[in-house]
Amino acid sequence: MSKKSRGGGGGAAAGEDPEDLSRSPLQAVLLADSFTLKFRPITLERPKVLLPLVNVPMIEYTLSWLESAGVEECFVFCCAHAQQVKEHLGKAGWTGKPAAREMTVTAVESHDAISAGDALRVMYGRGVIHGDFVLISGDTISNMNLKDTLQEHKDRRKKDPLAVMTMVIKHSKPSILTNQTRLGNDEIVMAIDPETKELLYYEDRADVSNLYVTIDKDILASNPTLQLRNNMEDCYIDICSPEVLSLFTDNFDYQHLRRHFVKGLLVDDIMGYKIYTHEIRSSYAARIDNFRSYDTVSKDIIQRWTYPMVPDVLSFGDRQEIKLHRQGIYKASDVTLSHSAQIGANSVVGNGTSVGENCKISNSVIGQGCNIGKNVLIHGSYIWDNVTIEDGCKVSNSLVCDGVHLGAGAIVEPGCILSFKVEVGKNVVVPAYSKVALLPQPSNEDSDEELEYADTNSGVTDSPPFSSMRSADHPTVSDDDDLEASETGTCGVVGYVWENVDAGIQEEWRQSIAPIPKDKLEELQRAASFDDDDDGSEDDFKNRPTVLDQDDDSDVSAVEDDDYSKFEKEVEETFQRALDGIHQDNLILEINALRLSYSLQHADCAGALFHSVMRSALVAAQSTNGNLLKTTAEALGKWKDLLRNYTKSVDEEMEILLKFEEMCQENTKEFSPLFSKILPYLYDKEVVSEDAILRWAEEKENADESDKVFVKQSEAFIQWLKEAEEEDEEEE
Repeated sequence: MSKKSRGGGGGAAAGEDPEDLSRSPLQAVLLADSFTLKFRPITLERPKVLLPLVNVPMIEYTLSWLESAGVEECFVFCCAHAQQVKEHLGKAGWTGKPAAREMTVTAVESHDAISAGDALRVMYGRGVIHGDFVLISGDTISNMNLKDTLQEHKDRRKKDPLAVMTMVIKHSKPSILTNQTRLGNDEIVMAIDPETKELLYYEDRADVSNLYVTIDKDILASNPTLQLRNNMEDCYIDICSPEVLSLFTDNFDYQHLRRHFVKGLLVDDIMGYKIYTHEIRSSYAARIDNFRSYDTVSKDIIQRWTYPMVPDVLSFGDRQEIKLHRQGIYKASDVTLSHSAQIGANSVVGNGTSVGENCKISNSVIGQGCNIGKNVLIHGSYIWDNVTIEDGCKVSNSLVCDGVHLGAGAIVEPGCILSFKVEVGKNVVVPAYSKVALLPQPSNEDSDEELEYADTNSGVTDSPPFSSMRSADHPTVSDDDDLEASETGTCGVVGYVWENVDAGIQEEWRQSIAPIPKDKLEELQRAASFDDDDDGSEDDFKNRPTVLDQDDDSDVSAVEDDDYSKFEKEVEETFQRALDGIHQDNLILEINALRLSYSLQHADCAGALFHSVMRSALVAAQSTNGNLLKTTAEALGKWKDLLRNYTKSVDEEMEILLKFEEMCQENTKEFSPLFSKILPYLYDKEVVSEDAILRWAEEKENADESDKVFVKQSEAFIQWLKEAEEEDEEEE
């Protein structure tokens, strides 16, 4: 069907027939510019959407998902480094002739736009959008099915032409310690109509130091029932009507999509436009907004939460096929790996890379064409293409860009960003959270092409050389090997140190690739405990009334989700990070923080953590075609001390037995025939005690037969425990 032309500006009229809209090809506008500075200094040289994410440019995930979701025509808006984006689209086969794709892609270039609002005004002026469209940024990863969301949006439009946008959201409980989600974003407060799902209030800069929010009384007068949510993540995937473009054109103050446009519509009681939400539950969607979310999403991809957007399925360019091996290890077919080198779980090694003797790589992504010497340790890091790492280096929880050269014995401490072609001399230690680039830090932060509108602290900053670097006392490198200053700058490094002009190094941990330091977690937990002691009990905290600009007789219902299932999922996500290498003490702190935020008990932690441990054993067995009983024994043996931390009483031990029963009957039935074999192992490892097992069996005596299945399966072991107990009593 030919596309219907629009007069004047290029958006549809407000009275456009929804049926006519539904027959239009599904279009998308992809913003290939983030208009932020969070990925500097890297984005001075390469646009954010072309940065590799598990060795594939970010934009490839977004375009591939849009194509799979049924989008027929996508307009890629380019601003910063537009030529690089256009060249990539052509090289990847999205544009040009012939483009063997089901989705046509067109690049729209503008060098005048400094915000998302400007970008959408340009799109309106081009007159290319002819119906409802998907609005997304090129740093968003998803595998959701758009069908239901689109249908909801179209159905609403038929009933109410003022319903101009549907925002995709998902559950993501922020940490009670950091007030951030796992993606490193600050918590968002939303008010949503529980029946219609209309968005009534949106605040992405809530003051977490206060325990209340202020909502206009007119909202409550019109909506006597609403849900006030602080446990939702904005996925930045929007279904928009064409009016959205014209609204940006009519309001030049609209720059930021959320802070200006969404909030502006919510308080505009003259035009009456409405925004709705669609919550996804089982699908994946996340935006890479900072380095912490870069790390989190990378791990999600490796652990296949984003399937089919995973390394062994999503192909790009002429790179060699990546194959998945056991323990979540991905390797290209032409990797040169020394026999003594060790590639640990949840790691990716790209094509043409060589790894030397006695190297240890774990929870890391290595790009293509890298040369890694002997005795190198790489943990929790992202090494991009054509990087050279000489013998004896150590890289921890850092990002190393293309062409970087690390001299022998160099140490890169956690949280570092080494931009393109930086050189680090022999035995040099790069301090934690350092950002190093060949380009000096601009004297005026908002003079670059990338800008977060009205949200940047401008000012003159100096970019010192590495005067703060120190030498590593490394036994494998002699003093004679030191590089001369003329070769590597004043202190063994070619590059400039970038200063954090916003918050200072003490806040770098908030959005860093590195895990939150243990001392910081303890400090935050002490602060949270102090607040509880000072302000009242946890129940007081939970039940504290919301401050509303409204009379006391307003009926505002609190949100009561299925908290435990969400808590269990978050514990599993936290446990996955333990598999990635975070320290067990930090894991306990994070689980305790989750317990506080959900107002749950230690027994709840015991059940949820046991579920995570058993799930890891099942995944290990499936990925290796191994013996489930063996992988279960290994997992329980490894994590028994962690489980014991939450089984201080018989009740808590009972929770583990009940959780095990539930798993065998419901979501992990593979364990069902092994129950009687695993139960003695739990007893031997002192995860559950004799008292807990006997009490569990006793409580089942009067239960239905269907509830006695596992007691009967374990009858021999239970009888043995009873006889042993009787013998002990006789001896006494």
